[in-house]
Amino acid sequence: MSEEKIEVGKVTHFYPKISVAVVALTAPLQVGDKIIIQGKTTRIEQTVGSMQIEKVNIQKADAGQSIGLKVNGRVKEGDIVYKIR
Repeated sequence: MSEEKIEVGKVTHFYPKISVAVVALTAPLQVGDKIIIQGKTTRIEQTVGSMQIEKVNIQKADAGQSIGLKVNGRVKEGDIVYKIR
């Protein structure tokens, strides 16, 4: 059984000290979604634990929004964020 991957956004910035990626969304994303962040040298699989817009915690974000996403490792600008199910 293979997992279905749907592209939901792209990393536009990464703050290593707080391990937060800024993601420009092309599809909706919500807390609890399983995601993979993938790039040339990146592959992080995690569940969305917290995300923010303008330092305010949110449960759900829509396409066209930029969010701050807590990540479990280093990511790079240009890495693609996929939702898996």
